Amino acid sequence: MPEKLKILIITERFYPEEFIINGLAAEWAAGDLQVDVLTQAPSYPAGAIFPGYSNKIFSTERWKNINIFRFFTVTGYRDSLFFKLLNYLSFAVTGCLAALFKARGYDRIFVYQTGPLTLALPAVLARKVYGVPVTIWTQDIWPDMVYAYGFKKTRLLEGFLGLIIRFIYRNCDNILVSCEGFARRIGEYVPGREIRHFPNWPTVAPDGGTETEKLPEGFNFTFAGNIGKLQNLENVLRGFGLASRLRSGLRLNIVGDGSHLETLKGIAKEEGISGVVFWGRRKSGDMPAFFRPSDVMIISLNNAPGLALTVPAKFQAYLAFHKPVFAVMNGEVRGLVEKYKIGICADPDSPESIRDGFLEFYARRETGLAGFAENARQLLEAEYDREKIEAGIRSVLENGTRHKVI
Repeated sequence: MPEKLKILIITERFYPEEFIINGLAAEWAAGDLQVDVLTQAPSYPAGAIFPGYSNKIFSTERWKNINIFRFFTVTGYRDSLFFKLLNYLSFAVTGCLAALFKARGYDRIFVYQTGPLTLALPAVLARKVYGVPVTIWTQDIWPDMVYAYGFKKTRLLEGFLGLIIRFIYRNCDNILVSCEGFARRIGEYVPGREIRHFPNWPTVAPDGGTETEKLPEGFNFTFAGNIGKLQNLENVLRGFGLASRLRSGLRLNIVGDGSHLETLKGIAKEEGISGVVFWGRRKSGDMPAFFRPSDVMIISLNNAPGLALTVPAKFQAYLAFHKPVFAVMNGEVRGLVEKYKIGICADPDSPESIRDGFLEFYARRETGLAGFAENARQLLEAEYDREKIEAGIRSVLENGTRHKVI
């Protein structure tokens, strides 16, 4: 009987943090792959260590036949850019040290890159020291996300980031991306490389969860997910305020937590915006209770070049519930919404345009939403089938050979 292929996953986030990599790793481990994970102590999104865990220099645990090797993380990053940068640096440095001790003997390394690209440095180091082929699945695109967070684009920073980006991608044997637009951007740094598109699939099951929450009476719009500066919810909230003054039946549900939540609550109070409910953070298993009774789901991001390339994971979740989508953003998502006719789009920089979107959905409440919902179902089946995507990723991982550095 042949030995199992040994896979080391390097990721910034893993169980009990709720990310798509959890299901993928569990699926591999339940089959004929030996899967271990190298990650940090769990702390996302609050920036504090989860109850039951400690922030040790190094610790191990086992979950669903997976050995999880954890190392120290910097906390307090939710409300501090300084601690966020320190957290990124800590992962790169401590992760490299951990990789030197733990990465020997694996057949493949798989990098699930949700945050800074520098989290792939431990994998690159292991590749150089132990010769283990590396596959990276990019979920956030550099350097665009750096600038989206407010860093000024200077010649010095652009040159420095370019060196890091080229170094990392040149030392990855297989490059996978979650959004098609990422492939074009990465191709500027490693021209001629094959870059494969494997999108995220829905992680919230339409038939899961229990009805523990009841949305307010009226026509319900719902946003679910991280509540940070990049999500552009200030404009969404102000656009809703303009619309709700004209149509009293509108309701806006904001489900989630993040660094910008208190700011939004302050805006709603100071500007007298009624019809808004801030539900706070909920587990993914609770989401069906919010998604099912919602009339329209909102997806929004700031109008920044890097964000325009992004398809947030919530988009697929919305499709799984066959819901119309209100896209308050430009780029890839707007293109999908318009092409497949699954909702309405608004200018993310214009509260007036957002107001008009809210009002147009409300005007269609009797007869005009069913077509959006059916188109959402068709798009989900055509582009985001989990079995096909998982099979494709696994094929690349298993068959990938060591790439010659260019």
